[in-house]
Amino acid sequence: MKLSAEKIQSNWVEFNTNIEQHITGDRKQKLLDFYKKYEERISLMPASHKKEYHSAFPGGYVDHVNRVVKAALSMSAVWDGFGADMSTFTQEELVFSAINHDLGKMGDSEHESYIPQTDKWRRDKLGEEYMHNKAIAFSAVPDRGLFLLQQHDVKYTFNEMIAIQTHDGLYDSANEKYLKSFMPETKPRTSLPFILHQADMMAARIEFEIEWLPKFKNNLGGLKSNFTLGTNSGKSNIKNKALGSIKSEGLKNIFDKL
Repeated sequence: MKLSAEKIQSNWVEFNTNIEQHITGDRKQKLLDFYKKYEERISLMPASHKKEYHSAFPGGYVDHVNRVVKAALSMSAVWDGFGADMSTFTQEELVFSAINHDLGKMGDSEHESYIPQTDKWRRDKLGEEYMHNKAIAFSAVPDRGLFLLQQHDVKYTFNEMIAIQTHDGLYDSANEKYLKSFMPETKPRTSLPFILHQADMMAARIEFEIEWLPKFKNNLGGLKSNFTLGTNSGKSNIKNKALGSIKSEGLKNIFDKL
C-alpha cells in the first residue's frame, strides 16, 4: 500500500488537529512543539518494518495513529453504552494515550528506529521493507515512548502511563501483571487500558483487511489450482518405493492390503 503525498500531508494535519482539539493546558503546546520538531521523521515513518504487519509504508505510522484515535473515541462510546464507569478517566486521557501509544517507534532523539532494509533477499523473501536501526539501544516501544515524553517535558497522568504501557494487551507478556490478575485489588481501576488496546487492535485489523484481503481474493483462483484431490499418483509412488524396500513377500502382501 502506498499513500500519496497529499494523503500524508492531510494525515499530518489531522494528527495535529487531534492535539489541538483534545489536549489542554501547558502540555498541549509542548506536545505540538515536540511533533513539530520531529515532523519530517514522524510524518513519513512506517508503523512497522514488515509487509505482513500493519502500515509498513511511508506515512503508515500517522495513518495508523489517526485511525486508533477515531477507534478509541468510538470504542469509548460502546463501553459507556454497556454501563462502564466512564468517570475513571477523561476523554483527554483517552486521546492523549491513543496519539502517543506507539511513539517509541520513532526511535530516540538522534536516530530513527526504522531504516530501509538493505538486504535484497530479506526484502524479497521476508517482506522486510525496513530494518531496526542498530544505533539505538534496545527498549520496548511503550518504554521508549514514555521516556521521549518525559525527556521533552510532556507530562502524563498515571492513567495515561498505564494505558500506553499496556496497549499491546496480553500479546506482550510484560503486561500480565496488570491485565491477568485474579485479585480485585491489583486489577486496573479504569477501563482506559482495555479501550485503547481494543482500538489499536481494531485499527490494525482494518489496515490488514485494506492491504491484504483484496490480494487474497485476486489470488483465489491460483490457490485453488495448486490443490488437486483427483489424483493419488504422489501417494502411489511413495507406496511403491516403500514396498520395494521390503524383502519378505509375506510382509509385502500384508502392507499392500493395508
